[in-house]
Amino acid sequence: MQKNVAYFFSDVHLGVFPDKAVKNREEKLLECLKSCAENASHIVFIGDLFEFWYEYKYYISREHFSLYRVLGDLVDAGVEIHYLMGNHDFALEDFFEKTLGVKTSKNLILETQGKRLYLEHGDGLASSDKGYRFIRRILDFPLNRKLFRLIHPDFGMSLAHFVGRNSRKYGESKIIQLEEYLQKGNQVMQETHSDFFVHGHHHISGIWNVSNGIVASPGQWLFSLNYLKLENGTLELKNWI
Repeated sequence: MQKNVAYFFSDVHLGVFPDKAVKNREEKLLECLKSCAENASHIVFIGDLFEFWYEYKYYISREHFSLYRVLGDLVDAGVEIHYLMGNHDFALEDFFEKTLGVKTSKNLILETQGKRLYLEHGDGLASSDKGYRFIRRILDFPLNRKLFRLIHPDFGMSLAHFVGRNSRKYGESKIIQLEEYLQKGNQVMQETHSDFFVHGHHHISGIWNVSNGIVASPGQWLFSLNYLKLENGTLELKNWI
């Protein structure tokens, strides 16, 4: 069977269990990924695969070992997998690339099926994200990253999840300015000569036609199990039941 289908996932937030979230959603993600193996040429995680990610020298979260194994198996089977940094997992280093063969980056231009796709998580795109962009610079400052490494992993992960829960409550009341994302996507497609602009971050699933192409978002894998599928050059929103 020819493998020429691309799949896109965003905002899975593994490691956190908010009220009304889909039960066993990590197991369901593994089921979905295994099913993709039949025809997938590419699988892209568009940021926030984990609620929090940090790589210590001798520590990797054991909670998600089954996921690591499935990703490694998919790469061995010839699937090209990309993992883009989000605002919850911007501290990716070399574990995924060196150990699993999963390519990591902040953004990506993917050419497949005769189409050109520009992909990024989407944090900081909206002008209303000015406060976030300031905080991100503080968190991503090299000295602060090194200082966090000195914290015991068990305590560091617990602290990060505590902060994440509180920021999630704040984010629930935030009004998403969808038009800002569409305008930015339209601009980026013009600048990069792309047919699609695919992003996540705001958790809204959709495919929108704009003047320079198509803006799309898989949505999230928290309260509904949504993803995007590109087949024969056509992008389609899917849900894993």
